[in-house]
Amino acid sequence: MAAAAAPGALGSLRAGRARLAAACCVRWRLGPGARLPGSWRGPRVAPAVWARGWACAAGGSAPRRGYGSDVRPEDELRVRHLDAENRGIVVLGINRAYAKNSFSKNLIKMLSKAVDALKSDKKVRTIIVRSEVPGVFCAGADLKERVKMNPSEVGPFVSKIRAVINEIGGTQRLPRAIGVSLAKELIFSARVLDGQEAKAVGLISHVLEQNPEGDAAYRKALDLAREFLPQGPIAMRVAKLAINQGMEVDLVTGLAIEEACYAQTIPTKDRLEGLLAFKEKRSPRYKGE
Repeated sequence: MAAAAAPGALGSLRAGRARLAAACCVRWRLGPGARLPGSWRGPRVAPAVWARGWACAAGGSAPRRGYGSDVRPEDELRVRHLDAENRGIVVLGINRAYAKNSFSKNLIKMLSKAVDALKSDKKVRTIIVRSEVPGVFCAGADLKERVKMNPSEVGPFVSKIRAVINEIGGTQRLPRAIGVSLAKELIFSARVLDGQEAKAVGLISHVLEQNPEGDAAYRKALDLAREFLPQGPIAMRVAKLAINQGMEVDLVTGLAIEEACYAQTIPTKDRLEGLLAFKEKRSPRYKGE
């Protein structure tokens, strides 16, 4: 079985001065088992999905996976820019099999660098974060590396992890997704949830039967990302902004945020293109302008 997490449960990226451009909702694909707060795992590969509207190329074979401990440091995170019908989709593949994809200093550095590059790339519309290791998504922090750190290194490293995770969400967003009481219960107990349980509490959006290739969640992520791609990037950016900020305030303030966000779309060429396409009964061709 494969599972997909609730949009918005993990927050948003920031693109330049605004939050994610393009399709701006965050979705994660998790395995049938999810260990909170650190270890997300399942009996088969269940990739994570991230979105501006993030998706991956359907055609072509997946990159060759290395499962031994001899994986080169530069191969622990693989960044793939998809093309053809999936142009605008980027896949971040985590590949630390020997450490169950746990967060090392090297991996965090690579993730930070990749996120910084992608969030300012206007051509990127959707990102999928996935595991390239069967049976695990991410085991949390690399405690074997942590125990070797000098105490003075630990604080800055944890802050770096938090900064990277904040770009795609963290523990502060879990209570907003499933409620304070249940979030405390899951975090305090480090309980392992299967896909159906995670969906029942609202932690994820989809639970799928695993396919023979072991990438059912990834394929679902790809389908969702393709749905995001045709949408207007400016409209999606401000919609995400309105949703994320509106969740933190009362309804009246939230409606004011919505109005302010809509106002940003009025002078854009995309808005006029949408109206013209409707009049001409054709699909709009948005350019993010």
